[in-house]
Amino acid sequence: MEYQAEWTDTYGGEANYSWVRRATIEAPTDISDRAIVRRAKRELGISGVKGRTYYHGDMIEFRPYRMCCVMFIHAQY
Repeated sequence: MEYQAEWTDTYGGEANYSWVRRATIEAPTDISDRAIVRRAKRELGISGVKGRTYYHGDMIEFRPYRMCCVMFIHAQY
């Protein structure tokens, strides 16, 4: 399965997209959500960044602590 990850800035807590980094992740269908987040963080160069992860069905949202950024991970069907 293929996943699309986007790392962008925020303004007022909402995604701003004044800059954005994108990555495509290939993973097996039985992979856990946590493993998908780890792979996306590695691809985008933010492996050591800690934060809060929210699961919205087929979308995963990662908000790092003390940073005005957000990462979205969407499953590509």
